[in-house]
Amino acid sequence: MKRRALATIMAGIVTGAGLLAGCGAGPQGESGGPSDALSGATITIGSKEFTESKVLGQLAAVALENAGATINDKTGISGSATVREALTSKQIDLYWDYTGTGWVNILGNSPTEVPEDLYEQVKAADAKNGVAWLKPAPFENAYGIAVKNQFATDNNLNTLSDAATYIKQNPDQAAVCAASEFIARDDGLPGVQKAYGFKFSDVVELDLNLVYPQIGKDCAFGEVTTTEARIKANDLKVLEDDQNFFIEYLGCVTLRQETLDQYPAIGEIMGAISDKLTAEVMMELNGKVDLDGETERDVAEEWLQNQGLI
Repeated sequence: MKRRALATIMAGIVTGAGLLAGCGAGPQGESGGPSDALSGATITIGSKEFTESKVLGQLAAVALENAGATINDKTGISGSATVREALTSKQIDLYWDYTGTGWVNILGNSPTEVPEDLYEQVKAADAKNGVAWLKPAPFENAYGIAVKNQFATDNNLNTLSDAATYIKQNPDQAAVCAASEFIARDDGLPGVQKAYGFKFSDVVELDLNLVYPQIGKDCAFGEVTTTEARIKANDLKVLEDDQNFFIEYLGCVTLRQETLDQYPAIGEIMGAISDKLTAEVMMELNGKVDLDGETERDVAEEWLQNQGLI
């Protein structure tokens, strides 16, 4: 496989720590407002580097701060392995992850051998590592492969099986744009090529934020995530995963069990938020950042206020 780097934007750990300004969410009465359920607690919030993860991190930060906690903000850590290591090494106390990432990347299981009760299996297995997975939100941010709508129409592409046929017939016209993590993950590029029996002609490695506008330009195909607002904004079609390769990626709060034992109110606070986070909601919140230019913090605060959670 050829790989050429068109551009790479590396996001490091946001090292500034301290109190987050503004209000957040926590257990409260009908009118919302702060509570003291976490009074005296100091909690460090992490996230991965992409928009959705940072929005989720800010939802947690605002909510727990509103419940009385002092928050250290370390959102924006680059890479799944790095943020997980930050959790287990006690550099952070809490971050959002996904069931598919837990199954494959954290627990080391095969992406082709996935149980039906994936969340329960991940929760039980990771408990042995001292990590708790709170109940999942009703949104799934799965991987996908997308093309321009017009390209799909012109070449009759609706599924990844259709794409496999096209790529075999047009071996020099099948570049894919993707981020480094997707390129390396077994449940990403290597796995999907193996499952569908094709190989992209070229792999253009980009920061994930740059993939969307490059589809149809430098690459015919591109990696996307399914709650991404830029799919619609860039006139993209996500090809159906007709062989069900990509596994379930439900969003969940993860934290060390000792933290949850010390501050059990975290479960109640985050559960109230998780219940409302549908795929449509996440696409809207992501779009406010990526398309409208709002900050993740402002988006989180506004949404929590609108939901009556603060």
